[in-house]
Amino acid sequence: MSQRIGEQRSPGFWPLALVFALFVIFLYGPMITIFVLSFQGPEGGLTFPLRGVSLHWFRKLAEGLGTVDIGAAFGRSLMLGAVVMGFTVVLSVLAGLAFRKRLKGGNALFFVTVASLIMPSIIVSLGIGLQFRLLDTGLKGALGAIGAEGLLESYGTALGLLTSALGAHLTWTLPFGLLIMFAVFNRFNPAYEEAARDLGATPWQSFVHVVLPLIGPSVVGIGMFGFTLSWDEIARTSQAIGDVNTLPLELQALTSTVTTPSIYALGTVTTIVSFAVMALALGSAALLRRRSTRKS
Repeated sequence: MSQRIGEQRSPGFWPLALVFALFVIFLYGPMITIFVLSFQGPEGGLTFPLRGVSLHWFRKLAEGLGTVDIGAAFGRSLMLGAVVMGFTVVLSVLAGLAFRKRLKGGNALFFVTVASLIMPSIIVSLGIGLQFRLLDTGLKGALGAIGAEGLLESYGTALGLLTSALGAHLTWTLPFGLLIMFAVFNRFNPAYEEAARDLGATPWQSFVHVVLPLIGPSVVGIGMFGFTLSWDEIARTSQAIGDVNTLPLELQALTSTVTTPSIYALGTVTTIVSFAVMALALGSAALLRRRSTRKS
């Protein structure tokens, strides 16, 4: 059987297969290189050949990299990613439900939302940072006008992890969530909801017990997109983060100061977190799909 399949392959199969293999190596080769070099021994450097195999540089990473608090930056990125994921899922599902009906100005709202994918990320970040600095100026002027000197002295800036940085990340994750939800609801069969209403279900019960289980795998996928896109975002965060840094920004800064494989160990850890989130999302989506199939 395998010989018959092999005989049926066109002459262009193997050249195309070779091109695809080279593309995969080009795509994942740098990641594999970082993984390998992060497990070097104490005498290891930033290039090949590999000098021993150990977890030495991971222990050094746990001890800290100079004045940079990697643990705090790691926690900030996890928290921001989780919040971005929650907002992306909720807003995308609500928008998908709303756009099932014709909305006045809906097309304009959609194009405005998706436009952030077209604009350069650094421009979006600069715009958000400028907007919040203008907000700072207005708030300080208002506090000074009402004589609230105590509040004025203690006020720093509105720029922060869960204000400007959150907004910057949502301009990146929300368009993807919206596009996925629109695709899901475009092929969603409303007959299931009609059957639920005929059986006396309220709109909320119809959504919770009928719609949500059916779109559950897609919702999990949106959550995965939201977290992973936020987890490694640099450009949109750089001008809108305030006086703290996320882990990608700290990693970017360390590339010019750290000259040991510790930075490779940090890259390996962050990549493992991304893969763990993707594995959890894929497992959850498969479980939800299996339950939905079993019920149907």
